[in-house]
Amino acid sequence: METEPVKQLDSYELIARPMAMDDIPALHALSIGVQWPHRPEDWAMLIRLGQGVVAEDEIGRVVGSAMWWPMGPDLARICMVITTPRLQEQGAARWLMQQIAGPIGARDKVLTATRAALRLYLSLGFRPGLTVHQHQGIVAETPAVVPGARPMTAADEAAVRALDAAAFTAERRAVLDELLAVSEGTVLERRGEIVGFALCRRFGRGHVVGPVVAASEADALALVTPHVAAHVGRFLRLDTLEEEGPFRAYLEVCGLSLYDTLTLMSLGRDRAPVGPAKIYGLASHSLG
Repeated sequence: METEPVKQLDSYELIARPMAMDDIPALHALSIGVQWPHRPEDWAMLIRLGQGVVAEDEIGRVVGSAMWWPMGPDLARICMVITTPRLQEQGAARWLMQQIAGPIGARDKVLTATRAALRLYLSLGFRPGLTVHQHQGIVAETPAVVPGARPMTAADEAAVRALDAAAFTAERRAVLDELLAVSEGTVLERRGEIVGFALCRRFGRGHVVGPVVAASEADALALVTPHVAAHVGRFLRLDTLEEEGPFRAYLEVCGLSLYDTLTLMSLGRDRAPVGPAKIYGLASHSLG
């Protein structure tokens, strides 16, 4: 496998080097160029959480990126694999994937693929899985709030972390440290036990609801509806693995229409949630 940090393209050379906070302005411009909504603040959080490389051309312009995050000792999540449009057909994205393969090592690997990148990841051995339905828009009306959820408090944090680890199939401690610090949360409690939670934070064009972890569609609705109601007239996004049903129908009624679909992909062992709760809303395209 080609891992050299230099790649010769048709008329010029690319150099791979470690990603740094100083790269954020150039990375932000790169993501805008492919119509991804990440703010500089979103890039900063991702760099704090993980490792990445940038591709520079011969005059020092950042023309590509790739990142990965350790999710516990045996799982890695890959994302922010971006190249400028003219490099997409010249193998630059494959080369960037090779640059991060060594540090990832033998960990299982997961990612969320856009339609444009699906063929690349299939060629690298990734298996397609569930479809991610990206719902977003301006919350158009005052939606009904399904009763049952309450605001999350600091005392709920340990239970929230345990629920997330069981549903995500790995303990993503650093990710939750970041998310909990900047999110408003709701939880469902039954007989003194936390059985579900949902977080909401600033992201991209507005706010994103996620992760959402619950044992049923009804519980997921109870957790999400307070966040939706709090953002009437504002931009909101929620990425869900659910197929047609009450959960997605509610999002549509509230003005969060289906914007795009993506594909969860994996390389390594099959991993299944432990326990009844599952992920109804992703933390983000990048973090799962």
